[in-house]
Amino acid sequence: MSHHPTSLNLPDVEREELPVDVLLVGAGPASLSCAIHLKRLLEERGMGDKEILVIDKAKEIGHHTLSGAVMDPRGISDLFPDWRERGFPVISEVGDDWAEWLRPGGKHWTMKGPLCPPQLKNHGNLMVSLNQVVGWLAEQAEQAEIMIQPGFPASETLYEGERVVGIDVRDGGIAKDGSAKANFEAGARVRAEVTVFAEGTRGSLAKQLFTRHALYAGKNPQTYGTGIKELWRVREEVGREMHGKVFHTGGYPLHAGGYGGSWVYGVAPDQISIGFVVGLDHGDASLDPHALFVQWKQHERIRPLLEGGEVLRYGAKTIPEGGYYSMPKLFGDGFVLVGDSAGFLNAASLKGIHLSIKSGMLAAEAIADALQAGDTSAQGLARYGELFEASWAKDELWGVRNYRQAFASGVSTGMLDFAVQRVTGGRGLQARRPGHEDHACMQSAAQAKLEKPKFNDADSMDKLTDVYLSGAIHEEDQPSHLLVVDPTICVERCTAEYGNPCQHFCPAAVYEWPEGADSVVINASNCVHCKTCDIADPYENIEWLVPEGGGGPKYVDM
Repeated sequence: MSHHPTSLNLPDVEREELPVDVLLVGAGPASLSCAIHLKRLLEERGMGDKEILVIDKAKEIGHHTLSGAVMDPRGISDLFPDWRERGFPVISEVGDDWAEWLRPGGKHWTMKGPLCPPQLKNHGNLMVSLNQVVGWLAEQAEQAEIMIQPGFPASETLYEGERVVGIDVRDGGIAKDGSAKANFEAGARVRAEVTVFAEGTRGSLAKQLFTRHALYAGKNPQTYGTGIKELWRVREEVGREMHGKVFHTGGYPLHAGGYGGSWVYGVAPDQISIGFVVGLDHGDASLDPHALFVQWKQHERIRPLLEGGEVLRYGAKTIPEGGYYSMPKLFGDGFVLVGDSAGFLNAASLKGIHLSIKSGMLAAEAIADALQAGDTSAQGLARYGELFEASWAKDELWGVRNYRQAFASGVSTGMLDFAVQRVTGGRGLQARRPGHEDHACMQSAAQAKLEKPKFNDADSMDKLTDVYLSGAIHEEDQPSHLLVVDPTICVERCTAEYGNPCQHFCPAAVYEWPEGADSVVINASNCVHCKTCDIADPYENIEWLVPEGGGGPKYVDM
């Protein structure tokens, strides 16, 4: 299939060249931890004059950062053993935890103590806002004289032969028709000895690297879930009862073939964080993660928690769930991959922040060695892979290496296999379970059975109301950053075969098929940058590219 270029930049434009030693694309926990640790290591070796630059597509650092978020403190303890004294932003500590299985008709049963699945035990973990964590890490980085530049969306990877030598930043001020507006500003060209790709899940540049450098050769394909989150201010008695408590649910509204579940975190005396994650290998062409989230909120176990409350924020993102066997090769000529871009997430425990931080630190050690040796080729950066294989991050991911794939045949099979994995060091019933591309699991429109819930303004907001709460905003007069590669597929094949699933699976109401329309309407300004469309489209016919600088959601305290 022919692909669009990775960039929406104007060709043949003179660009300002910005040379640095190390460029980090994206400013999440993996990237900032990498920059901080690298600066430290270089100073120890008398190489503190090396220039490190972190860029991010968001207008402010943290605006595009989203997580549940209960955090294992192991990663931050490695980066800053004195993180408490330094004022690391902890909202609350987990005091109690359990799991619940929800059933239709408002029924549920509770698993506490020894009955709670071990991967969902959270004692000793921290409730945080990842937006605040990233803001704090950015402060630490700036104190270490690391350059951080928000509003710099990386649109294209620069190569010399097959070696990565930097990126181009997306141009600003291009009109919908592709012409330069009066406020046109050419994006900079940033050149670097080493480029760290830390774009989060399904990064537009990382995705190109996977193909060009065959980084998934011999690996399982990555499999993803889409997570929906709301932050609520709740009634005083609910807040008091839930503060410091964590519970996860399985079961309703998913049927036995669908992988997913939810969380309720009592993050503050008057606030709870709630969310629902569903696997994108679900198969139902009418799969709508947002609709499932609403149905879950309407369950008799959850609804009373929200009654009389007020929703404050909304967000959605995809999560790389495939685990150890679905991680790409972590390095190549002139580049490394960290965090969600490289699949550093434990799907069994629903945690990735500590693993992202650790991935950044391991990459930093390899980069420092490579710079010192003057060899930033794939061979020079290969130590990153060795360091990962010898780390606790590898041990943790190896222990759940077959977890997510075991659920491909249904929830009961997955739970049985995971029970066996617990006593076989993560092996389970098969030494290595194969993976699959999520979009390849989609079934025909005739088999679709998911029904939309009834929405209201109290606790069951529709997508557009929730999108407003995400703060999503984009410059309207710009080329769409969501490209339908071949529009004829949508009309001539997708309508009949799958019923245009993009109108269902997008959690931000970006794709619309008005009655009688002969093509899809793309509301690109609604986009919350979750990448669900890029992953779930059954024809791989949607390309997600970066919009103009600053466009996207505005996640505050999320």
